[in-house]
Amino acid sequence: MKPQEKSRRLQLRHWRLRKKVVGTAARPRMSVKFTGAHIYVQFVDDSAGRTLAAAGTRDKVASKEVRGANAQNAVATGKRAAEAAKAAGIDAVVFDRGGARYHGKVKALADAAREAGLKF
Repeated sequence: MKPQEKSRRLQLRHWRLRKKVVGTAARPRMSVKFTGAHIYVQFVDDSAGRTLAAAGTRDKVASKEVRGANAQNAVATGKRAAEAAKAAGIDAVVFDRGGARYHGKVKALADAAREAGLKF
């Protein structure tokens, strides 16, 4: 499969998922994005169009840790994301896996966020 076709299919899956997953002020959307080198997590209120909190492997706190978009760093990023959400007053979220399969890194990040106290 060509790289363009792979990214196009990922985008189509994400659009299909986003039709159903909507974040509100009470339950913001926890958006997860994995690139080849980094992990990004945002807590988005779609009704207001605002990002309430964010975490990732490019944060200053994460710069001391080993960088990379692997399962080990996904667990650390999930914990930091849950702490950032708690600091912003967020307890419950709607999980947006960004078109990726709920497997491997995505599952590790979600499980770590659940263990840190987020409900979804």
